Amino acid sequence: MKKNILFAVAFAVVTTFGLTSCNKSAPKMDEKTTTTQTKAASTKIAYVEVDSIMTQYQFCKDYSKILNLKGTNIQKTLASRQQALQGAAANFQQKVQQNAYTREQAEAIQAGLQKQSGDLQALNQRLSNEFQAETAKYNQALHDSIQHYLAVFNKDGKYGMIFAKQGDNVLYADKAYDITTEVVAGLNKAYKGKPATQKK
Repeated sequence: MKKNILFAVAFAVVTTFGLTSCNKSAPKMDEKTTTTQTKAASTKIAYVEVDSIMTQYQFCKDYSKILNLKGTNIQKTLASRQQALQGAAANFQQKVQQNAYTREQAEAIQAGLQKQSGDLQALNQRLSNEFQAETAKYNQALHDSIQHYLAVFNKDGKYGMIFAKQGDNVLYADKAYDITTEVVAGLNKAYKGKPATQKK
């Protein structure tokens, strides 16, 4: 991570010096190159705080509730099955020690317990896959909603770039370029209600 940051800083410094050097030598450039450079120099940039979107965008709040509820239900289901299986296994061991079963009976019960254990593992895997699929669906829907809104938000071409700022992925950003409040307000206004996947 540290190496990546240092590389990015070094690249920025090298680029800056490269541009300065080009300006000093002032070589002749064709009209297309000059126009491109002029446009790049005048391009406005902005950034949006990702954490603010996650905590203030109603879409995120609604889906977080859905995923949290689904995750809690999965944990309860698995814990209940696990507890029942452990109880049955403990009871089986106790009966075996008391010689309450014939050999054939003990083998049949043990096979049944092993099947229940396998079924529980399969259920765990299936529910985990469903939860991951639901989370991936949410992430894609969130991404799409933000991309769609920003396309409308920036239809006048005011900004050439809009960055997502999260944690330390941007080393420095002047607050003058922060459009988070405006974007979050717009996202919430455009949001039509709770996700269609929610079931009451």
